[in-house]
Amino acid sequence: MKKLRGIQRSVDRHWVGDGFPVRTLFAYPNEGELLSPFLLLDYAGPTEFSPTTERRGVGAHPPRGFETVTIVYAGEVEHRDSSGGGGRIGEGDVQWMTAASGIVHEEFHGREYAKRGGPFEMVQLWVNLPAKDKWAPPRYQDIRGGKVTLLSSADGGALVRVIAGELDGHPGPGVTYTPITLAHASVSPGATVTLPWRPDFNALVYVLSGNGTVGAERRPVRTGQLVVLGAGDSLSVAADTRQDSRTPGLDVLLLGGRPIREPVAAYGPFVMNTRSELQQAFEDYQAGKLGTIPADGIHAHGAVRGETGQE
Repeated sequence: MKKLRGIQRSVDRHWVGDGFPVRTLFAYPNEGELLSPFLLLDYAGPTEFSPTTERRGVGAHPPRGFETVTIVYAGEVEHRDSSGGGGRIGEGDVQWMTAASGIVHEEFHGREYAKRGGPFEMVQLWVNLPAKDKWAPPRYQDIRGGKVTLLSSADGGALVRVIAGELDGHPGPGVTYTPITLAHASVSPGATVTLPWRPDFNALVYVLSGNGTVGAERRPVRTGQLVVLGAGDSLSVAADTRQDSRTPGLDVLLLGGRPIREPVAAYGPFVMNTRSELQQAFEDYQAGKLGTIPADGIHAHGAVRGETGQE
């Protein structure tokens, strides 16, 4: 008698705070080195929020040991932290927060967006830091949509926005400790884009919207699917000729990085290398060493200048 396969993993929507209805595509520690240096990928939306005067979002929490990358596709996100900094990002913008040695942080819908309501959609990615960088001072990068590097395929059928790392020698504006590539590709119906990819990086494709195929096998993909690609030095994404009436083409998030081959000890917003470091993180937070969020409004962070971990 044949054995009927059971469910190994199911991706359902859940709420983070009261402002972010997310689907967690992957999360540590389940995937291990296969997806390193990435720890978590959440997709929030698309959701329609009604106007309100209430604050929707996630209250104070103390990240340490990693970076968060927030990409807003619709709506607005506002954040503050215990260093006295903060800012707002809207449609097309990216916030790159390096928690590293640790801060207390909160993020909510932007005040003006909350008042008017409307569609909300975003992605948040957690990127691990190697042990040597986990104690670096926290920093922010607010990368506005007009600052990303724009590339197009030879036939004009695809537009690629390079956020961090580089593609074919074209660097994105994001400054990173961990060598990664992060990009967004929009592929027109019937078009194909093939991109060079560092062979020492893993490669992931998340389908934000549309239908098409990915990889050497031309595996069919659709909205909401995550594909992990095998070894090689390039990747290919193609959009089906016929798309849903609500999706003009295929939009995908492309991410990859060099695995961090170090032990991971993680709990909640703490991602360290040892259990003793986790314990220290708890003790530091409880002792107030990560600070508190001031109540004197939002102070925008500017672009960050500094050394990158890319090699």
